[in-house]
Amino acid sequence: MAEVKLTAEVRTEFGKGAARQTRRANKVPAVIYGHGADTVHITLPGHELMMALKTSNALLNLDIEGRSELVIPKAVQRDAIKRTITHVDLLAVKKGEKVTVEVSVLSEGDLAPGGNLLENVLNTISVETEATHIPESVTVSVQGLDAGDAIHAKDITLPEGTTLVTDPDAIVIQVVSAQVEEPTDAEGAEGAEA
Repeated sequence: MAEVKLTAEVRTEFGKGAARQTRRANKVPAVIYGHGADTVHITLPGHELMMALKTSNALLNLDIEGRSELVIPKAVQRDAIKRTITHVDLLAVKKGEKVTVEVSVLSEGDLAPGGNLLENVLNTISVETEATHIPESVTVSVQGLDAGDAIHAKDITLPEGTTLVTDPDAIVIQVVSAQVEEPTDAEGAEGAEA
């Protein structure tokens, strides 16, 4: 995963009015916490932040008044209608430090013939990995699986240096047989008359 560099400004005004004024200037209020240090209130450029957060588990390298700070987003608040980012909570991390994050699970391949359905029970799994090597996603092969087959969290191959936090016996993907509806008596009679 590549680091995204953003320039941040320290925030000195707080409250709803100050936050609205910040958003009108196309900036996003944010808070950095972690490592037992005092929280730092900052503003980030709105468009650049939105583009950076399109990648899941983005690693941000912030330039705060000449000081560099590595952070990952922990909570992103969005406007319910416009879907713009209104606030971000950021967790300070260091190179080599392990963090727990949610990683998307993607499937590839074709199921066995028979019209079965693939059910994604979990769309993400929790993993512990180095903050500077967070995987964007993990891929699982469903090639040839048939009804009743399931893939558990422990069956997923994780990148080197990444360990599973989710319950190993949790079902991530399962294959269910397609349910065919039987025609009702009225439908059967109409079909016979035709």
